Amino acid sequence: MSRKIVCLPGDGIGPEVLDGARTVLEAADERFGLGLSFESQDFGGIAIDKHGDPFPDSTRAACQGADAVLLGAVGGPKWEGGEVRPEQGLLALRKTLGTFANLRPITLFEGLEHLSPLKEDRAAGIDLLIVRELTGGIYFGKRQEGETHATDECAYSAEEVERVARIAFKAAQGRSGRLTSVDKANVLASSRLWRRVVVRMQAEEFPDVTLDHMLVDAMAMKLIEAPAWFDVILTENMFGDILSDEASVLAGSIGLAPSASLGDGVGIYEPIHGSAPDIAGQGKANPLGMILSAAMMLRHSLDAADAADAIEAAVQAHLASSARTADLGGTAGTGETAEAVAARLSE
Repeated sequence: MSRKIVCLPGDGIGPEVLDGARTVLEAADERFGLGLSFESQDFGGIAIDKHGDPFPDSTRAACQGADAVLLGAVGGPKWEGGEVRPEQGLLALRKTLGTFANLRPITLFEGLEHLSPLKEDRAAGIDLLIVRELTGGIYFGKRQEGETHATDECAYSAEEVERVARIAFKAAQGRSGRLTSVDKANVLASSRLWRRVVVRMQAEEFPDVTLDHMLVDAMAMKLIEAPAWFDVILTENMFGDILSDEASVLAGSIGLAPSASLGDGVGIYEPIHGSAPDIAGQGKANPLGMILSAAMMLRHSLDAADAADAIEAAVQAHLASSARTADLGGTAGTGETAEAVAARLSE
């Protein structure tokens, strides 16, 4: 059975890290017989240059017909300030595929404690998962913008909260059974709805999961004070955007952080770093965030958990060696790193 992976290399270092992920996926395919096939499409800034659209119809059709989508990175100074921007393609992609939940695991790998901005004893043991609602809230609400007044509406329905909370509860069941729901229920009506829905779901559907609530400002502090205490964190779109970026630096490098965007159909998998145009084309980028995103793809979209586990173990073994990329204090290149992880899969 063939499994079609649509690759969106995008801009900056996107093509380099995605090539690295393909190298590792091809090694996994050879070992586990996954039946993977790959198709590349234009997306982001390069698609604006070629097609005048960051998400052309041909790319849209390919993504809709895929089993999963791998995305490198989009954006760069070349397209800043234009009427058509690469980031508009991201929103359109998520809307087209209905990916309403963003999963961002944050793991501090053993031996990298000294790279975290936190003291080593406080950083040790960080292993958490942030589940962020992705298609509602203030980013998608009604807005008005004028010279002297502007409004952005934050709106949620109970159904929108339920579907993303269900993913978070199920993730907690597969981990340590603890879920922290983050809101601003002391101020916002949308947060009070959010909390009511989550409380009801825990009582009716997930009584085996321990549920805690935390206000978003307190959560921002606790992620620094005691990050290892958290397991699964559930929150709405804007809060999740901010908290996941804060949490990403705790593991030593944003280059290690993967993500998955899931819904009822095709999933999107991408590292959380940007396009880093300052190092594009130099072979310096860390491909491990993209490779770990590919592992998430195997687990969540392709029902290939064994292959995903093997890739994650190969990444961990590689990080235990001295051959690291510049962001981790080493000199290894992008391709060299990907080849090393692929070789460990083949051993």
